[in-house]
Amino acid sequence: MGKHFFIACGGTGGHLFPGLAVAEVLHQRGHEVLLLVSEKEIDTVALHHHLEFRIEKLPSIAMPSGFSPAFIRFVGRTWESFSYCKELYRRYRPTAVLGMGGFTSAVPVFAAHLFNIPSYIHESNAIAGRANRLTARWAKKVLLGFEASASSFTKNSWEVTGTPIRRELKERLPREQALARFKLSPEYQTILVMGGSQGAGPINQLLFKSAALLRNFPLQLIHFTGEQDDHLAAVNYQREGIAAYVAAFHHHMNEAYCAADIVISRAGAASLSEISYFGLPSLLIPFPFAAEKHQHHNAHIFHQAGAAEVLEESSITPQQLVRLLVNLLSDSERRERMARAAKKILPADAALSVANSIEGV
Repeated sequence: MGKHFFIACGGTGGHLFPGLAVAEVLHQRGHEVLLLVSEKEIDTVALHHHLEFRIEKLPSIAMPSGFSPAFIRFVGRTWESFSYCKELYRRYRPTAVLGMGGFTSAVPVFAAHLFNIPSYIHESNAIAGRANRLTARWAKKVLLGFEASASSFTKNSWEVTGTPIRRELKERLPREQALARFKLSPEYQTILVMGGSQGAGPINQLLFKSAALLRNFPLQLIHFTGEQDDHLAAVNYQREGIAAYVAAFHHHMNEAYCAADIVISRAGAASLSEISYFGLPSLLIPFPFAAEKHQHHNAHIFHQAGAAEVLEESSITPQQLVRLLVNLLSDSERRERMARAAKKILPADAALSVANSIEGV
């Protein structure tokens, strides 16, 4: 008979989409899944078509400094969130609770501990986040994206599962068919530029400044800018005569990965998991203000494996970026080595591994 699982996974795409990937596996196996998410718009938009899951929004916010006036509001919202979790647990009696990290997962894992419900946490980054370090004491097991983060959980049972990828993202298309979705030519090499679920203004600006230096090379771009810069990017590439598909977002990222020869990206764990799955060489520009520089640690693992070059946002120039791109595009053997290295870094069946762990309670 089917069981009932809760997955706390809201707040950012890096928590939400891996949690959704696990939910898909559990649902396919005949289980009921309830997703606990934040009140942010990204959660509402991303889950709009997933009617197969019950979705509950928690009134939780990230923990500010103890000296901040916002701390009083944080305490109030946390209590509201706890009370709501308590009501949901009494109503549905879940078999297990999975926290995917971030502020939305902390209260559900703590509440599960108080109600003697087995809980698990998933840490996708190479450096464990504050919420997961806090809640690990109540978790039955810690599931890791990278083995590097195991040092943060020395008192816990842990398992390296990788970071889950949604089922629809795993569909592979022939390169020509993928390029046709973006109205681009199979005769040119393709650079995919993306900044994660929030976009990345500094990466967009870097590409804007690099466009004039790229116009004489036989290449084309797929550029997902986030909400602010899509029109400006499209005009910029058109002015320089560079073939490009520009959009704020794209809901079928597998198409973009199958079309790409090289990826320019932030180094969030979810994006890296997808880059690894599709075996793509990458130029990684870690977000410099990520908590405890976890994106730098993620990127370092890819660099050490020979799968990526790591660029610093504060120092990379358009000239340096173009030189790296041109050298990489002209060296097919190096790209193939990087692609093979990328595929080996992370497990390809992470969603199955996480589902197996929490299902076996």
